[in-house]
Amino acid sequence: MNKETVTGKFDQVAGAIKQKVGEAFNDQSLANSGVADQVKGAAKETWGKAKDVSSERREDVAANTEADKDNLRARGEDSADRARDRIVDTAQNVKNKVSEKLDNLRDRSRDV
Repeated sequence: MNKETVTGKFDQVAGAIKQKVGEAFNDQSLANSGVADQVKGAAKETWGKAKDVSSERREDVAANTEADKDNLRARGEDSADRARDRIVDTAQNVKNKVSEKLDNLRDRSRDV
């Protein structure tokens, strides 16, 4: 709760009192002034609530942005791990195929 919300509520209460006093003493100007204070207070309170929500959303976005960064970082690390594994597997497969071909050549040369 911020200053505008508090002062808005206060203005509404003060305006309601002013309105009732004006009505009790048949002072239309005072009663109207009280209504105007209530409207002004409601606007202030609404503005204060809007500021609070805006601040909360900004904090949420900042937290989500940090979480998104962490998520992206983790996904990048996972992707790098998978790429390394594929490279190692490919290198192992190439090594095995070359070794198999060399063994076949060796066996053929022994048969000749």
